[in-house]
Amino acid sequence: MATANDLRKGMAINHKGDVAVILDMQHRTPGNLRAFVQVIMRSIKTGKSSDVRFSSTEKVEIVPLFSKKMEFSYMDKGDFVFCDPETYEMVNVDPDIVGDAKNFLVENGRATVTTIEERVVMVEIPASVTLTVSDAPEGIKGDSANNVQKTVTLETGISIQAPLFIKTGEKIKVDTRTGKYMERA
Repeated sequence: MATANDLRKGMAINHKGDVAVILDMQHRTPGNLRAFVQVIMRSIKTGKSSDVRFSSTEKVEIVPLFSKKMEFSYMDKGDFVFCDPETYEMVNVDPDIVGDAKNFLVENGRATVTTIEERVVMVEIPASVTLTVSDAPEGIKGDSANNVQKTVTLETGISIQAPLFIKTGEKIKVDTRTGKYMERA
């Protein structure tokens, strides 16, 4: 058994007979009260998020997580299908679990799929990915005095800001945490 102080984002705990994944965690120490841990967690059974406060010394049961490197294969009736490159095992993942990562997933794109008791609970993608620019309007001549940017559309359908010199068909590196252009690939 661990204490609430040991909790971290991404861990899973057994809370009131239900397994929940910790989405966010803060340790707080108000001036005139005892320290506590504020946790936002999502239930595996219901999929609902809740805000829970633990005493910093309260005991919690940590549930083991299993992570696998997988590749995104295709969409199947709204679900994302991932394939294990070693065993060719296919896993369907709900779009709610994929979250904002869907903006950066391309065919054969790598991801880490985390499961608890054979249920997918989290999909993590690398901090940066290389994507192809599908639409980039021409820059206006003489509009290069400052760090001017234009809106480009990537192969996944997301639009980001990129420098004027980026053209349609080029590959660029994008930060998946912020959704910002990093460099040419």
